[in-house]
Amino acid sequence: MGSKPLLFLDVDGPLIPLAHRGADPHPAAAAAAARHGNPLLARVDPADGPRLLALGCDLVWATTWAADANEVIGPLLGLPRLPVVAWSADDEVDPDGRHWKTRDVVAWAAGRPFVWVDDEITAADRTFVARHHTAPALLHRVMGRAGLTAADFDAIRDWAAA
Repeated sequence: MGSKPLLFLDVDGPLIPLAHRGADPHPAAAAAAARHGNPLLARVDPADGPRLLALGCDLVWATTWAADANEVIGPLLGLPRLPVVAWSADDEVDPDGRHWKTRDVVAWAAGRPFVWVDDEITAADRTFVARHHTAPALLHRVMGRAGLTAADFDAIRDWAAA
């Protein structure tokens, strides 16, 4: 990991849309869904892997899939093994409305610029990051039903290049 911005990736919502994409699943995604007994894997778009790699960021899994993201999602996307954020909290929203992942994402970034892609980011998360992280950060909320779109990739690419 170098001086490039970090890109923290959630899986459910951004990479596995909560709604069917409408098109027939990619054959590799359909095969992965059958192999792993998880029909939602058929919603993964293997083309997202090269799109993510082209963003110029150091990718990090920030998902409840934890290490399984490297075993299941990464190969489907053609990604190398990525570091994984280890969560210190459970999946409860903090009393101030902050997502339970936020504190760990900021700690993992350790002062480096970062993008966090998730479908559950709120204003409380943005406030926490602004108060506790001095480097630039983009908290990019993806519409979970649609997953990552071309507009999302454009926004992340533009931010990383700035």
